[in-house]
Amino acid sequence: MHPEPEQQDPDHDLAARIRRGDPAALQRLVDAKLPRILGFARRMLGDAGDAEDVAQETLLRTWQRAPDREPGGPPLDAWMHTVAMNLCRDRLRRRRETYLEVVPDLPEEGPGTVARLEAASDADRVQAAIARLPARQREAVVLCHFQEISNIRAAEMMDISVEALESLLSRGRRALRALLADLMV
Repeated sequence: MHPEPEQQDPDHDLAARIRRGDPAALQRLVDAKLPRILGFARRMLGDAGDAEDVAQETLLRTWQRAPDREPGGPPLDAWMHTVAMNLCRDRLRRRRETYLEVVPDLPEEGPGTVARLEAASDADRVQAAIARLPARQREAVVLCHFQEISNIRAAEMMDISVEALESLLSRGRRALRALLADLMV
């Protein structure tokens, strides 16, 4: 006996409204999914502008392709993450090295400035370490640890076995521990 679609996909009603072309569903889609997709793309790409483009394209494709999505398929959130992951892969393949031409302004000193700069520096180091992981390890780590997608669903999205995903996660975590050893004091 299979669970009802509503039990399989918490976004079942939203997906149905999108398939019908309900204009209010578009705003609900943006409100509900944009932050997660944007966060995913930022972690995958390490670039806010590219991440915004990927998030926007993911939302657009979700809206445009909704009538073709069959009810009972993968949950809307997983389907959207798969679209975003493929868009990120495409961008990473096309990416060329770019160099910073202008040094950004530093914030004025004041209470808490040093702590904010240190926290931002740590976050930048974590993002840089994630970016240094091999692509498949990065995808596994971001999907499971940052997006909180289950191992089973992430493996489906990456088209690999759960065991292969767990191996990628293990190697990715080891690499991150080595790259960020000084932060883990």
